[in-house]
Amino acid sequence: MYNFDIVPNRYGTNSTKWDNADKLYGGTNLLPMWIADMDFAVAPPIIEHLKKRVDQAVFGYTFLSDDYYNAVIHWMKTRHKFDVKKEEIVFTPGVVAGLDFAIQALTQPGDDVLVEVPVYGPFYKMIEKNGCHIVETPLKNDNEYYTFDFEDLESKITDKTKVFMLCSPHNPSGRIWKREELLKLADICQKHNLYVISDEIHNDLVLEGEHIVFATLNEWTASHTITCTAPSKTFNLASVIASNIIIKDEAIREKVRALCASCHCSSANCFVEPIVIGAYMESAGWLDELLEYIKANRDYVCKFIKENIPEITVHPMEGTYLAWLNCEKLGMHGDELKAFISEKCGIAMNNGSFFGEKWDGYCRMNLACTHDTAKKACDMLLKGISTLRK
Repeated sequence: MYNFDIVPNRYGTNSTKWDNADKLYGGTNLLPMWIADMDFAVAPPIIEHLKKRVDQAVFGYTFLSDDYYNAVIHWMKTRHKFDVKKEEIVFTPGVVAGLDFAIQALTQPGDDVLVEVPVYGPFYKMIEKNGCHIVETPLKNDNEYYTFDFEDLESKITDKTKVFMLCSPHNPSGRIWKREELLKLADICQKHNLYVISDEIHNDLVLEGEHIVFATLNEWTASHTITCTAPSKTFNLASVIASNIIIKDEAIREKVRALCASCHCSSANCFVEPIVIGAYMESAGWLDELLEYIKANRDYVCKFIKENIPEITVHPMEGTYLAWLNCEKLGMHGDELKAFISEKCGIAMNNGSFFGEKWDGYCRMNLACTHDTAKKACDMLLKGISTLRK
């Protein structure tokens, strides 16, 4: 029903992904395969709801109505089997802001925060910003298939450890954590009385398996989890800046709500409500087709790399639209690898150092693009690497 082969031209539109790629990655006319931003136009119902709001012609102060909260509640119930009440939802301007407020609500400066690594870069920044210590527990890596190292994880917990930060689905590896993995993690956290901040912004982008909301595992996880969600990754709405932080525990929730209010960022702009209603109430079919399209890109890229570029190892991601490429066999790291990918291959990709210094021999590749773009990127990558072989 939807044609994902045709995408808008975003050059000259103040697009971070398209207009800033050359400046940030040091090339010319680079193919942007970096920041987590899709190339696709949003679902038609979102546009229709937005048009109706624009036709009102007045953009004064607004508040989020019951229709907004009911849309969030509906989506979490139907898509994730997550029963949520209106009062349990705290609106924030983005998930990163939600992570910030959650850390503030659950810790004091000097506390330890345990994180599985590699992981999304702002995890590190928000922990440090709030005066806490980052304690890393590296994931086990079996040929680029990542799993928890539960023995290492538990060994890192001390009396100073207050929080475990979970990325689910995992960014950058693309793992969809299995129920048994999450249950074992929950047992450890409960044993040591750790709260869990669960970043589930990619929760709808499931290519294999089932996303399990951590808070739904049992009564303990329900009361000890701050669940960070947003429609932004799912529906390509990053600049709308709208996230829903779901907190069952009333005392913690009110702490987060007060912190948000103290920063004057607890209200949404007037376009948030119609956009989110259009997404969550009317765009499930668009998402289902999108996931099949992205899955085809994933399968093509992973097969191409396996057959043509043995210098790179990639495991098909189970979730997200972001492929995690191990480029260590190229013998380059950090800025050198970044420069090679941009200057010799003509592609802008996130360097792995964004997800932890030890992963500076990796790149993250955005596959939320047309099939033609994915194929072009593979050809460009092969052409660039072929120059090394000579």
